[in-house]
Amino acid sequence: MRAVIQRVSRAGVVVNGIRIAAIDSGLLVLLGVEVGDDKKSAEYLAEKTAGLRIFEDDSEKMNLSVLDCAGEVLVVSQFTLLADCRKGRRPGFSAAAAPELAEPLCEYFVDQLKQQGVRVQTGQFRADMAVDLVNDGPVTILLDSRRNF
Repeated sequence: MRAVIQRVSRAGVVVNGIRIAAIDSGLLVLLGVEVGDDKKSAEYLAEKTAGLRIFEDDSEKMNLSVLDCAGEVLVVSQFTLLADCRKGRRPGFSAAAAPELAEPLCEYFVDQLKQQGVRVQTGQFRADMAVDLVNDGPVTILLDSRRNF
């Protein structure tokens, strides 16, 4: 699994002109599920996401997690994170898990965040979403479960 995590002062998702999710201070997580990913991958990324110390403390050091700040997380599935652009100019997506495998793992990732006490909202799987955000910092972190355990 791959996750692009952005510290945001606000973020939201619109589908068909309707705002389906919105958060204030917290994290926007763009989540891609790769062929071969499993629950262990989702558990690892959820634990890492909830515990990432990328919010400033009183000394202006990045020492606090989203849990420490009582922030929220907006999770948006994004298979394009698995794009292979090594050949030609059109990305290949063969590394992305099929929707029937990816959707349950995205849901499991969200459930794992919630079990850790994180308030979570989500985009809509397989929808054409308009995602808006204000990146705070900017702080953007890339996590890949296959590179970390």
